Amino acid sequence: MAAVYKSLSKTNGHKDEVPKHKQRVLILSSRGVTHRHRHLLNDLYSLLPHSRRESKLDTKTKLYQLNELAELYNCNNVVFFEARKGKDLYIWMSKAPNGPTVKMHLQNLHTMSELHFPGNCLKGSRPILSFDATFDTQPHLLVIKELLMHVFAVPKGARKTKPFVDHVMGFTLADGKVWTRCFQIDETEVSKADAKTNGNDGSTIVKGKSSKGARAETKFSLTEIGPRFVLTPIVILESSFGGPVIYENKEFVSPNQVRSELRLSKAGRYARRTKAGVESKVKKRELGLRSGEGRRQREGDELEERVLFA
Repeated sequence: MAAVYKSLSKTNGHKDEVPKHKQRVLILSSRGVTHRHRHLLNDLYSLLPHSRRESKLDTKTKLYQLNELAELYNCNNVVFFEARKGKDLYIWMSKAPNGPTVKMHLQNLHTMSELHFPGNCLKGSRPILSFDATFDTQPHLLVIKELLMHVFAVPKGARKTKPFVDHVMGFTLADGKVWTRCFQIDETEVSKADAKTNGNDGSTIVKGKSSKGARAETKFSLTEIGPRFVLTPIVILESSFGGPVIYENKEFVSPNQVRSELRLSKAGRYARRTKAGVESKVKKRELGLRSGEGRRQREGDELEERVLFA
């Protein structure tokens, strides 16, 4: 009877069907990721109910194979984490199969379990995306904003989603980097004494009606959930994991270059110390303060005891 009722309700119902925006995200990494990188993947997978997790990719050069994996799993967005030397982590975001693709360097990573954030949210709920106004100033920032929206915006009616909105994901642009944070939306009813503060602690107080019909004031505040990380854009490609370069960050300095300069500075200090030591030895030898070869021989005196009483 239930099946008959459902079929009749579908035929007789006149509900306005909202067009579904089918967005599925494929999340995977390369080999060589550390435990902190794996924890980040787990956090993102738990925050994105419309995502699909895949095992590690064996290659780091033939990234066009990710388009085939996305087509195989019916995903139109790909997030690929590339680890280098067990230290550096790069993130690729692509709109499969036609692009574009953005490559960014991930820094200042803090996972959910690392700093024990006090916030929490319902698993499977949809987030509110908050973007800095600076994203609308330049064309390449608009491309990055659009890719972030396609990846992190959970569509309504997606698989494993729940009809709740209880957290906010914020993307702020500062110093040419994208700072990412995730916050829980705390909603509590406040008393009259607390309402007099009028949100002096950074929260927002909204007047409305409670479940019993009486007027009540609700206090909204944000509590960080995690993870938090910083993304530095490097390059934007026209197609998916390939094609011509449409934007390149000239100010980006590779972490390998930074480590190389640090080693050269340490080597320069060692060379200066060694040179100063050699010069000190040469000076002491010229003054006759050191025994051995290179010591200046003094001229003999005829009145010395070893000459008179020889």
